[in-house]
Amino acid sequence: MLARWQNWRRKRQFNKLKDRNYEFLFSEPDRDDVFICFDCETTGLNPKNDKIISLSAIKIQGNQILTSHALNLLIEQDRPISPESIAVHRIRNVDLDEVGGEVKSEREAIHDFLHFIQGYPLVGYYLEFDVAMVNQVVSGWLGIRLPNSQIEVSELYYQKRLREVSHSIAQPNIDLKFDSILKRLDIPNLGQHDAFSDALMTALIFLKLQQTR
Repeated sequence: MLARWQNWRRKRQFNKLKDRNYEFLFSEPDRDDVFICFDCETTGLNPKNDKIISLSAIKIQGNQILTSHALNLLIEQDRPISPESIAVHRIRNVDLDEVGGEVKSEREAIHDFLHFIQGYPLVGYYLEFDVAMVNQVVSGWLGIRLPNSQIEVSELYYQKRLREVSHSIAQPNIDLKFDSILKRLDIPNLGQHDAFSDALMTALIFLKLQQTR
């Protein structure tokens, strides 16, 4: 029943697509061991009003993280980035201005992102938020939401910890904070949480969880 519902929803999205040049988003992946891990830095936490400042995506193939195939995007901003946002990702408007030609318009950046992800499954931490930020652009432009399947690493981690403590009578208290997951899985914390570092660490979490299933 779930598969039927997913197929119906996918077909409905395809029929709503405004630009047939992006039909590739609905194509079956050419291999089943490829995933795209991505992360966004944004002006805030409201997908309806805030904007993507930077976006990084990394391809995972088999048990390898292909950092040489990473996509790193900086996006033009038409309003000041708030001090609260700067405190998190350390990106100011002047930083975008100084980069020059590497900064892209919102639509140009998402165009590149869509061609990078193709029809592959998406992997992330708090992925629902990042996908919502991309959908904010895609829905008005192409009339759809991302049709890619999505894998939330915190959910994978939660299920792993539940299996490990299944013998316990007490309800387990499982810490799902990003840094806590890294520590528990013995994955190095790269420090500053920029989009590329977070995407890379999330990819490492995903591979570690796949290997210990």
